[in-house]
Amino acid sequence: MTRANDDLFASVPLHAPLAEQLRPQRLDDVIGQRHLLGPGKPLRLAFESGTPHSMILWGPPGVGKTTLARLMAAGFDAEFIALSAVFAGVKDIRAAMEQAEMTLAQSGRRTLLFVDEVHRFNKAQQDAFLPYVERGTVTFIGATTENPSFEVNSALLSRAAVYVLKSLATDELGELFDRATSSALAGLEFEPDARARLIGYADGDARRLLNVLETIRTAALTAFAGQERRLVSADFLTTALASDLRRFDKGGDAFYDQISALHKSVRGSNPDAALYWLVRMLDGGADPLYLGRRIVRMAIEDVGLADPRAHDIALNACVTYERLGSPEGELALANAVMYLAIAAKSNAAYTAYNAARAFVAKDASRSVPEHLRNAPTKLMKELGYGAEYRYAHDEAEGYAAGERYFPDGMPNVEWYRPVPRGLEQKIADKLAHLRELDGAAKQAKKD
Repeated sequence: MTRANDDLFASVPLHAPLAEQLRPQRLDDVIGQRHLLGPGKPLRLAFESGTPHSMILWGPPGVGKTTLARLMAAGFDAEFIALSAVFAGVKDIRAAMEQAEMTLAQSGRRTLLFVDEVHRFNKAQQDAFLPYVERGTVTFIGATTENPSFEVNSALLSRAAVYVLKSLATDELGELFDRATSSALAGLEFEPDARARLIGYADGDARRLLNVLETIRTAALTAFAGQERRLVSADFLTTALASDLRRFDKGGDAFYDQISALHKSVRGSNPDAALYWLVRMLDGGADPLYLGRRIVRMAIEDVGLADPRAHDIALNACVTYERLGSPEGELALANAVMYLAIAAKSNAAYTAYNAARAFVAKDASRSVPEHLRNAPTKLMKELGYGAEYRYAHDEAEGYAAGERYFPDGMPNVEWYRPVPRGLEQKIADKLAHLRELDGAAKQAKKD
């Protein structure tokens, strides 16, 4: 646990990381989040009112969640306590709440409680805050990189406003880059390509940009020692930096958001967008076989019987990756994704399956009609099992027109409705013809 005058909120020492040295000290110095901090926007109004309210700050790393908490500590006339869910436990929470109650009793001042990485607290730990938030003992501010809908208790979530912070745009990172180089990297020049690469490397994360600039500063002091001009080129970055990985959380929202984008690009028949998201995920370290399983799901759900080859191609891509690995296997996955994107689309089989499941889940356990039952023994035959069953291969067109296969008393259903695309157009034509035969057989029976 830390308080406003302890480590998390102490004055910045000279040896502090560049990201800490350049942390904004005023609200107007914050780069980005104009949708929350611009004139008339929610957090701007909260600051200007001087009255804090409980909130969840949700956004990816390096977008200013902790910075906003620090600015709130300075802007509101309240005691400030900061907890990190990475290190704190129930004991720390109790101590913080006791301190908040003591402050309220002695001075009448409320406490602003900042919980970083709140999604790391379990349900019991999050529940511990509820009575104090409910009574107004503390104003709760949680910071999380994960979706609060899934990671924050609904009771706590209902008592806090959720503000979504966004990754910094390219121009906003450029502004931060210029601020950093002018104030802390004097003497270094950057080629335009090097500047653009560093901004791309940051991938919307302000902290990452400043950390990599600090790395470049250290490397440049050694590489350019004694030189009058110290010019950082794109080639210099290649030698000074490690791998250029995009931000990718294999278990968090970024992961599922990108999977969603890949699936929807395939469903939307855009092979280029589908290929982009596949490569983004591979570049970020996603398990290729996990992607393969999702590609098979796309073939089943969104292509279905409109092009049954899609299923085979998706499965074969997984087998290819298992046997060949990277990079050949990844190319097979790319082929599958592009084929699925351009294939005829149908979710008719997927919709029919879901409808059947929903019906069976709430329906009674209906008996199998006697004419459809298996009759391997004499007794079963004597009981009428299998009697009057019509063997379709012996019928005209290989179809027992008018035969019924549903349980007795069950209404006729048509869950599967083929779409007029791809192979399903022919399937639809065949089903229409068979229903005509059923109608003719029914009429003949009446006559």
